[in-house]
Amino acid sequence: MTVRLHGQKIAVLMESDFYEPEILYYQRRFVEEGAEVHFLTRLWGNKEITFTGHEHQMPFTVEESFEELDDYALKDYSVVIVPSGIVADRLRYTEDPAVLPPATALLRRAFADPAIVKGIICHGMWLAAPIPQVIRGRRAVVHNNLLGDLKNMGGIYVNEDVVVDGDLITARTGNHCHLFARTIIDELVQRSGSPVRQPA
Repeated sequence: MTVRLHGQKIAVLMESDFYEPEILYYQRRFVEEGAEVHFLTRLWGNKEITFTGHEHQMPFTVEESFEELDDYALKDYSVVIVPSGIVADRLRYTEDPAVLPPATALLRRAFADPAIVKGIICHGMWLAAPIPQVIRGRRAVVHNNLLGDLKNMGGIYVNEDVVVDGDLITARTGNHCHLFARTIIDELVQRSGSPVRQPA
């Protein structure tokens, strides 16, 4: 099998109430293409945190913090993915209403760099709600429950399962994670100049 993403790093933000099939798919699918997959969270001073899934309460331990990523380290990632489920809602907590949630601040920094692909699926768009300027005027799809949110952020809703708008890739629901991942892979391959493998 051709390894097309050798040397590329993919960040997946994590919290509890994640959608297990989606996270397990990312854990394996990107590695098949040669990429490193890093699951990042806010560790709150802990060495690791074990989160539980939404459907089956599956445990998933995360040991890497996104709060330690400076701009140089962030540029090391080809993609930042905000997954489905309630992950984004948990990550957008802030102790001080006057301060941007750390995960949202990370996403804003990623949006400032067009070399980083931003992948947002299903309810993941919640994480961008405090920074609507990064979505305003851009084509995207979200879960049907977030149609009003996307409109209020100034986004342009496209009724497709996966939508590509430059460095922003969005998908409708966690059940579309396979289409979402394939689109991200194809985008990274195109950016690297490697041939895109056509589906059989």
